[in-house]
Parts: sequence; structure tokens; C-alpha cells
Amino acid sequence: MSIEFGTCMHLCACGCGQDVVTPLSPAQWSIAYDGENVSLRPSVGNWTLPCQSHYILDRGRVHMARRYSRSEIARNRSRDRFALEVGFAEWTDSENGSFDLPSATDEKEKTEPRDALWDRLRQYLRRHG
Repeated sequence: MSIEFGTCMHLCACGCGQDVVTPLSPAQWSIAYDGENVSLRPSVGNWTLPCQSHYILDRGRVHMARRYSRSEIARNRSRDRFALEVGFAEWTDSENGSFDLPSATDEKEKTEPRDALWDRLRQYLRRHG
């Protein structure tokens, strides 16, 4: 994860070995770290990779999701472009009809409050955007 560049990078969860870059922004992905495990929201759909894998990273675990059809991928990409254009602050998988797992934060985890993380990211983007 790079706060400086506002991105996370990991190897594709399907095992294909491809690098996956997830930009951190209110309209794209958010990350939670409890000092031990990482969660990334919403799910990762690798539509441009040959594997076209789809999964969510939740508290250090990978949950594979169903494959999307070509029309679902096109609809999802269109929705994502729209979210970037209008700058939605909240965008979750539950809005496009796929699954949603419980929040990565609970009483036992020591995570930074979500609003504080977004505030830090907005401040960074104002200075460097």
C-alpha cells in the first residue's frame, strides 16, 4: 500500500501471478488495516486480465466471487466510470447486485475510523492532485 500514491497493489488472488493495482479513492477502493490484517472494499474484478477473476479481500482472507458475464462486466465498468466522474463517496458491491461481506471493522479490531481515513485521503489529493 502506498498512501503517498493512493494505491494498493497485490498479486491476483486466482494465482495467475498478475499484479493488480487498486487506486484508493472514495469512488474506487478503500482499505482497512487492523495492525495485522488488511481488508479491501469493494470487491476486485480483474476484467482486463485473462483470468477475469473476481474476489474480495476481507481481514486477510480471500473470498472468491462468481464470474461476471460480458454484459455484467460492461455494466460494472460503466458504473465505475460514472462513479469516478461524479465522485461518489460511497460505492459498494451491494449496489450492483453482487455480494457484500460484513464490515472489516468490529469491536476487537483497532482500525482508523472510516471518515478520518477519507479525510486524510482528501487532504492528500488536494495537495498532490
